[in-house]
Amino acid sequence: MKNELLPQLRQTLQENIDLKTLESSSKFFKEGERAQVYGVKTGIVNKIGKEFYEQVKSFSKSEIFEIAEELLRSNYMEEAFIAFILSEALEKQYEPSDFKIFEYWVNTYINNWATCDTLCNHTIGNFIMMFPEYIHELKKWARSENRWVKRASAVTLIIPARKGLFLKDVLEIADILLEDKDDMVQKGYGWMLKAASEAYQQEIYEYVLSQRSVMPRTSLRYAIEKMPKELKTEAMRKV
Repeated sequence: MKNELLPQLRQTLQENIDLKTLESSSKFFKEGERAQVYGVKTGIVNKIGKEFYEQVKSFSKSEIFEIAEELLRSNYMEEAFIAFILSEALEKQYEPSDFKIFEYWVNTYINNWATCDTLCNHTIGNFIMMFPEYIHELKKWARSENRWVKRASAVTLIIPARKGLFLKDVLEIADILLEDKDDMVQKGYGWMLKAASEAYQQEIYEYVLSQRSVMPRTSLRYAIEKMPKELKTEAMRKV
């Protein structure tokens, strides 16, 4: 049965190609980002992914992870999204050893912001909330030479930060990434700071003020996006 499932899934994706979506996908990525696309609307991909999970949910966790990895190997963005629907659906079965699997996926298969953010916001973010002792591994990611691993170190903490978790770690990762020249990294840690500002506006504001002389303007703008106008104006003031 397993051998039949992936060809059937890919056939379903082929049958749901939308030409406008396919055309717009070519403008979706910048230089240095690589992904093939079928051209299926995101809502349809999510529906297909959830239906696919219903077909495989009786399998063992390791079998589902193997299917997810096979989807990731294809380098099709829609297949990656379905892989991450599968991995997130297994949340209640996560155990510490799964971190190595997720880390391998980040290092091996993530090559654009869309797959980076989808995997990290949900699967890995959920894992970190369950096993916060692994945050120290994110700080190692922040020192990587791989732009997507660096971005992953920040965007993994988006949802935890919104919940008011891990402020100290958010600021430590921001410190490591602070002067990074890559705009994907700058946007990633700026977004992390913005998420943290929802629970800790004053602390993030003070952090931005203390670092604004060296923080890239891209990161700064992201970080203060949800703050009141008067705080934004002060934060943006040249020093």
